[in-house]
Amino acid sequence: MSDFFTPPKPVTPLPSPEVTARQSEEFAARLRKRAKHLRRWPTKQGITCFRLYERDVPEVPLVVDRYEDHLHVGEFERPHDRTDDQHAVWLEHMVKVAAQTLDVPRSKTFFKQRKRQRGTSQHETIASRHYEIEAREGGLKFVVNLSDYIDTGLFLDHRITRSMVRDEVTGKRFLNLFAYTGSFTVYAADGGAASTTTVDLSNTYVQWAQQNMRLNGFEGEQHQFIAGDAIAYVKNLAATEVFDVVVIDPPTFSNSKRTQKDWIVQDNYVGLLRNVLRHLSRDGVIYFSNNYRKFQMDGDALDGANVHEISRQTVPDDFRNRRIHRCWRITRTTNE
Repeated sequence: MSDFFTPPKPVTPLPSPEVTARQSEEFAARLRKRAKHLRRWPTKQGITCFRLYERDVPEVPLVVDRYEDHLHVGEFERPHDRTDDQHAVWLEHMVKVAAQTLDVPRSKTFFKQRKRQRGTSQHETIASRHYEIEAREGGLKFVVNLSDYIDTGLFLDHRITRSMVRDEVTGKRFLNLFAYTGSFTVYAADGGAASTTTVDLSNTYVQWAQQNMRLNGFEGEQHQFIAGDAIAYVKNLAATEVFDVVVIDPPTFSNSKRTQKDWIVQDNYVGLLRNVLRHLSRDGVIYFSNNYRKFQMDGDALDGANVHEISRQTVPDDFRNRRIHRCWRITRTTNE
């Protein structure tokens, strides 16, 4: 479950003022250092959305991302000795520290609390403010929603992977499973893919993917969008249906009334990859990724496939957590 944080009225005093002051100073100092370090880097990379801070100070377990002239701040559950009211005040204080240190108005600073997933969907609605902006990455534009969901609509940690896909997809048939808001599809279209197919269970995210494509001028019958179960889609493909580049970036866990059973990445990935390999062209490639920390890839279970982990090459430099995701490049070993 996830909760949207509404700043409380400042009626509860800050817990341990001396400790909070020290934490604030350490947090601000780290933010200033990172902002200085990344001052020219985004422009060189052609991006306006990137990670500034990722739990660098252990006592301040926040993540701070910049989107254009906005901040998106997230908290991960960690043990502490504050009451709920004290913690709420402490959080608002730290959000203000981030906004002031980085010279961003509080009205353009958004805060989310991310709690351990215990069911329901991967990307849960937590508010209805519907505050959207356009962010730029790699010469492309994407709609990001800073208010309504834990995730904004653009996974910043896959920036490099998206570029890999763009470089490889010219003139090829592209398939995007568990597509979310279609950022990989936008990159594929920009790379000159002959066709794209975008599959996600959520109508909302499929429409968002279409919006991102239109925003960049990519329209036409060669771009197909399917609101449906990715596993069922692959199982029901005609034997003659073949793709050259496939991206599979599933959630760790998902359940929905629209699917017959829950998705658990560790339990279900082999069957999915085997089915996708049956529809992969001779020289085709699968990019498979997930962010389950305990995930174990069994390449031997994928008969007729070469499996190479490329995680070190795909995590961007602005991410302190080098295990933010795991990523593999999978190709066929036979030409049958």
